[in-house]
Amino acid sequence: MRPTLNTTIRHNDTDQMARLRAVIGRLSRRLRPTSAGSELTPSETSILFTIVKLGPLGLSEVAEIESVNPTMLSRITAQLLDAGLISREASPGDRRAALVKATPAGRRMRGRIHKERTAALGAHVETLDEEQQAALWAALPVLEALAAQLPGPRGQHGPQGRQGQQGPPVRPQGQRP
Repeated sequence: MRPTLNTTIRHNDTDQMARLRAVIGRLSRRLRPTSAGSELTPSETSILFTIVKLGPLGLSEVAEIESVNPTMLSRITAQLLDAGLISREASPGDRRAALVKATPAGRRMRGRIHKERTAALGAHVETLDEEQQAALWAALPVLEALAAQLPGPRGQHGPQGRQGQQGPPVRPQGQRP
């Protein structure tokens, strides 16, 4: 039996999806290393970025947004505290709970890392010909829309910030609420 057109399209879509996922992952990994953030692990960098962007945050919020367990988060926040990149204070509403927020040094570190990653990407984009650059810029709004609707480690906070503007979080299969 020959595959129908729909089966062929789905198979090709699956191949295309795999290629898209792989290239996004490869780009992300290759843009991660920076001299500004060389002393930070990828997890420390991600948590610092979340705290800078969304803080002050409760530790349970950070754990949920970053999908890390409390033990791991405790280690990472201790490293960021020791490095002077975040500060920790009692929550005004509940003195038993702690809030973390970025220090000026943490904000500067995030800015330097972003600047280095942007410059590194820019240097490579400049090597593309004009047609390739135009195709890349034309795809940008679609990629941004896709990123805004995908569920993930940042749950309801997503790229829109803490206001939950992108709707309720969607949990991956097999993950309990």
